Amino acid sequence: MIPLSVLDLSPVTQGSDAGASLRNSADLARHAERLGYKRFWMAEHHSMPGIASAATAVALAFVGSQTSTIRIGAGGIMLPNHAPLIIAEQFGTLEALFPGRIDLGLGRAPGTDQAAAYAMRRNLASDADQFPRDVLELMGYFRGENGRVRAIPGEGMEIPVWILGSSLFGAQLAARLGLPYAFASHFAPQMMLEAVDVYRHRFEPSEQLDRPYVMLGFNAIVADTDAEAELLATSVQQAFVSLRTGNPIQLPRPRAGYAAELPLEARAILRSVLSASAIGSPETARRQVEEFVGRTRPDELMVTAQVYDHQARLRSFELLIDAVRQKETAAVS
Repeated sequence: MIPLSVLDLSPVTQGSDAGASLRNSADLARHAERLGYKRFWMAEHHSMPGIASAATAVALAFVGSQTSTIRIGAGGIMLPNHAPLIIAEQFGTLEALFPGRIDLGLGRAPGTDQAAAYAMRRNLASDADQFPRDVLELMGYFRGENGRVRAIPGEGMEIPVWILGSSLFGAQLAARLGLPYAFASHFAPQMMLEAVDVYRHRFEPSEQLDRPYVMLGFNAIVADTDAEAELLATSVQQAFVSLRTGNPIQLPRPRAGYAAELPLEARAILRSVLSASAIGSPETARRQVEEFVGRTRPDELMVTAQVYDHQARLRSFELLIDAVRQKETAAVS
């Protein structure tokens, strides 16, 4: 079975708060661990009323304390927002607390709008070489190669570093450094196939990795029936439309008939940004996963499910992995 992992944005639903969202994240991580998902990653976003994982390392420390075997990590840390030394120390601390379980995915987008990016970085000057330099500096702290400045904890730890991306830039960097590559196809699938092809063809082996390794983001909302899953999916549809129109919101309640109410242009945008998705009953979702995997050939899928009701979200992840396992079992027998 292709490895399945979980990407959690710790959604803040309408009428709830960040504390409840983070507790739900820990509950989801325990659930994913029991079900056999490989990783549980959280993403850094800022100034987003519907996302509670802004302090990603802190959130991961809580999740790590509530789990025992599943790998946990960042998908990702938006490195331009931080000094590389700080991230090396934070993830060194996580590795010290939860040895052998930590991943560090790095992205070069701010994970927010310009105003919040300025509030964090103060300097928005564009430098195409800064992100690669920061990645190398960060990896140097883990190796103890940055002279008198040392990351304690962090130095000497083998923490897998991933490059995240939604364009050719990240693919080229991951290939050049010999690092695993995670593509954000769950919300920006337009350049997915080209980026993966560039990464695989240009990959140079490294101490961390001897061959290309691709993980693709994927939306999966699974319920007992197609109609139920499609209703659950209207929450993330509403959130995407609000985000694209400059008005990020808390994750709203499902809304029957929502897509049909939208202008044709908005419907086309939704079809594009959510094209890497499985939405439906277990059998429908299994076919959609099978088609996507057959077309893209990833080494791993990173599944996200923005579902308003927490119990429905837990069940979605359970139905998905059961459906994929049943297909694999049938194929073997």
